[in-house]
Amino acid sequence: MAEKPHMNLVFIGHVDHGKSTTVGRLLLDTGHIEPHVIEKYRKEAEQKGKATFEFAWVMDGLKEERERGLTIDVAHKRFNTQKYYFTIIDAPGHRDFVKNMITGTSQADAAVIVVSSIEGPQAQTKEHIFLARTLGVNQIIIDVNKMDAVKYDQAKYEETKKSVTELLKTVGYKVDEIPFIPCSGYKGDNIASKSPNTPWYKGPTMVEAFDALKAPSKATDKPLRLPVQDIYSITGVGTVPVGRVETGVIKPDMKIIFMPSNKVGEVKSVEMHHEQMAKAEPGDNVGFNVRGIAKTDVKRGDVAGPVDNPPTVAKSFTAQIMVLNHPSVITVGYTPVFHCHTAQVACTFTELLKKLDPRTGTVKEENPQFLKTGDAAIVKITPSKPLAIEKAKEFPQLGRFAVRDMGQTVAAGMVIDIEKKEM
Repeated sequence: MAEKPHMNLVFIGHVDHGKSTTVGRLLLDTGHIEPHVIEKYRKEAEQKGKATFEFAWVMDGLKEERERGLTIDVAHKRFNTQKYYFTIIDAPGHRDFVKNMITGTSQADAAVIVVSSIEGPQAQTKEHIFLARTLGVNQIIIDVNKMDAVKYDQAKYEETKKSVTELLKTVGYKVDEIPFIPCSGYKGDNIASKSPNTPWYKGPTMVEAFDALKAPSKATDKPLRLPVQDIYSITGVGTVPVGRVETGVIKPDMKIIFMPSNKVGEVKSVEMHHEQMAKAEPGDNVGFNVRGIAKTDVKRGDVAGPVDNPPTVAKSFTAQIMVLNHPSVITVGYTPVFHCHTAQVACTFTELLKKLDPRTGTVKEENPQFLKTGDAAIVKITPSKPLAIEKAKEFPQLGRFAVRDMGQTVAAGMVIDIEKKEM
């Protein structure tokens, strides 16, 4: 049996719109959580006077058990449909989601946006839709949730659908391709099976909508980009950089260049899990032995690419950022540390070009004096030393970054344009 294509799925939505309940229900109804686990949580929930929360409790319980260091099967966060194997990206908070998405620690292939049919889209829903779009999540499914609470009223569903459609249009989603599914995460309507309570609804269930998604294209057709995590020097073998292939293919006999170190070598062999490979593709973590390179020639944060299409080194770059959490304000001259792929480089904000409305992406202010938490903006950045970075449109994995200062992620962003440094 061939392995099913894998997809990362993120559930986003306003804090009270029933996201955890929906995920819990989905895992239960697709057979990925045992009913007795739910029963245990139901009892606990009842004792605490929160009977309807047992599904949400499953998710929170998993999280607590993880935090207490108890091992719990990760299958709870993974599920199969007929066509795909899914991993649910847990993005409890809006900021965590933005941070994870932008830094590339978890790239969602698709998003389920959960909107309550009781109150319709909220300010946070707008922001989520804008962010999903900005972060390049092109496939979305709208879960019009809590239909049980509005007595499966079609008018309530239509009303929610209409207001969400307006939001989707403002950020440029093609609305006719997006399923709107009337659901109850609590009761299980239209999650894994068609609900008799919505005879007026003719579209797919949530699980059917998952199977209608398009598998992400493997970025094998792009030039190689492999950020270096570590470099080993192995006696009798030579220099062995280690890292994850982000785009393209690496194979023996290729001539590669490491940027910004500007060193050229030839790949002798590629290894994964101590086995020699004929080639490695995006997502593979590999070690590769390079002829003509000494251990001191390359470093963590370098990116390997083909000699005829070397990784870009930025003299400066323009980026779209979102200020997630800054204790005061960001002004020109501010120089925090930028984390991009495996590189960590201090970079200076040299121009604040435009402040954007985070909900619609339209320009609010040209050349603002400062940026504060919650602001979205276009800025010009100058690295303090050479940094290999790419435009997010061309190489999303190397075009996103997190900005850290004072032990926290203060902002996150993506590269729009680059002024190249001549090497």
